[in-house]
Formats: sequence, C-alpha cells, structure tokens
Amino acid sequence: MDNTNIHQLETTTELLSASIARIGQVILGKDDQIKLALTCLLARGHCLIEDQPGVGKTTLAHTMAQVMGLDFHRIQFTSDLLPADVLGVSIFNRDQTQFEFHPGPIFSHFILADEINRATPKTQSALLEAMEEHQVTVEGETRELPDPFFVIATQNPVHQIGTYPLPESQLDRFLMRIDLGYPDRAAERQLLEGDDRRSIIKSLKPVLNRELLLLTQQLVASLHASPAILDYIQSILEFTRQSSAFEFGLSPRGGLAILNAAKAYALIDGQKHVLPEHVQTILPAVVNHRLPVHLDVASKQLSSAADYIIESINIV
Repeated sequence: MDNTNIHQLETTTELLSASIARIGQVILGKDDQIKLALTCLLARGHCLIEDQPGVGKTTLAHTMAQVMGLDFHRIQFTSDLLPADVLGVSIFNRDQTQFEFHPGPIFSHFILADEINRATPKTQSALLEAMEEHQVTVEGETRELPDPFFVIATQNPVHQIGTYPLPESQLDRFLMRIDLGYPDRAAERQLLEGDDRRSIIKSLKPVLNRELLLLTQQLVASLHASPAILDYIQSILEFTRQSSAFEFGLSPRGGLAILNAAKAYALIDGQKHVLPEHVQTILPAVVNHRLPVHLDVASKQLSSAADYIIESINIV
C-alpha cells in the first residue's frame, strides 16, 4: 500500500471512529453492535436486528442514517402490507393517457424495514430482488435502486404473536444478524436521566455523506486478504459442509459474506489487511443465522454455530 492509500486509510479510519462515537451518543453502551452494523453497511450488505421490542433497534437505524448523511425511509411491516406498498405502483394519468410509475419507499439509500416478520411471506419476498440485485422489477420493467442501497431490518422474536418466520432464502440476503440486548446499569441510568433519544438524533450532524460512503466501500473492497486468510475462510466453509453438526453447510455466498465483512471490520480497526481476529469477530453475526445447529451440538452448551466452528478449526 503506497503513501497515498495509507493516508486515505488513516483519514477514513478517523471518520469511521467519529461515526461510531456519534452513534454512541444515542445508542449507549453498544459500541460492539454499532461496529457490526457499520461493518455491514461498508461491506455492501444488509443487517437484520433481532431482539425484544423497546431495546433500541429502530433508534439505531435512524441514528445510522443521520450520521451517514443518507436519505432515509422507514417501512412499517404489518400483516396487511402489500408488495406494491414497498415497491411502488403504476397509476393511470388521464392527461397523458398513459400509466405512470410512482416509486415506493424502497427507492431510497437507507431503508428501515421495521418488524419485518410481522408481514406475510408474499410481502417479505418483495425485498428479495432489491436486496440481492439492487433493482426491482415491477410490471415487467426493471428499475435500478439508488447507490448505496442499505436495508436494516428489525425482527421481533419469532415466538411472539403475529409474526411470520423469515425463510432461509430471506435470511441469507442479510449479511449479518445482530442483537442489541438490554443496556447495562450505567447506560440505562443515563437513558433515564438524559434527553429523549429522538431529539438527540435530530441534532446530530452527519459525519459522512453519500460520496464519502461510496469511496469507503470501494476502499473496503480493495483491502488485502492474504492467501492464509482465504485458506482459513475456505476451511470454515468446508467444515460446515462436512460436519454433521449442521443441517446444511455455508454456500459460496456465505463465504463471500465472511470475507467482505472481515475486510470492512479490518478497515474500522484501522488495519490495511485482514487478520484472523477480524474473521472471528464477525463470524457469529455472519453465520449463526445461516447455520441451523443439530441438537447434539447444542447439548455441548455452545452458544452458537460460530463458537463451534472457531473451536474446531485451527488458524492457518
């Protein structure tokens, strides 16, 4: 990496650190989760947040959009939401004597799909093409979505009333799944004594903008991953496909997800190349929702598929 790129890396790392700190003014005591959500955005993925209502899932999405300087649309998923409510619809214009397409809220840089699993599978599937191809096809015509395009979805626990479990094909569209959890005592005290979170979000100044974010995403893609790191990732893929611990192994898309997320996390960490620790840090968020674990593995009191993988594979 030449001096120009090193300087660009240092400047970008400073901006990302400032972004994390600013988001942390609203989402208190959750720097690790903020880093993972930002990793997902920088890796051009999408993020699923699963947790109890009221722990800050929606607030995190609002705050990230504000700090990143992106236009933002929130879609409240309900049981009566239709695909056209998400994608848009053509309406007949009498003056022009033709149909005109009216874009839906999906045509935005930053989408919050709030309580995504409260909508029916038909409406959930409206996001499949958008999240994978960054385009939507409506009435036979394909329309490109803005760049960057990022979906952060919130999901209530599947055992709650009025939810529809996301199918594997939908889950696989999310680069990461994270949870926020309850705040610690000090953070919760600060919440009780402090200002309303919504008023703080409105007062936040953006750290990045669309152009800087696109450049940062390009920098992530160019970050170096050594042959040893690629060997490590391939060992992970092969292990999941051969082990009887899992119902099925990781797909090639899963392998790319691990690599891209590790690169993005390395950039946030200020490194110019990917380290094994970066792979291990992002692994739970990337693979746990992709790998159903058989009961015999769960009985070993491992908390996740990623724990089992890390324990079983030696670093190259």
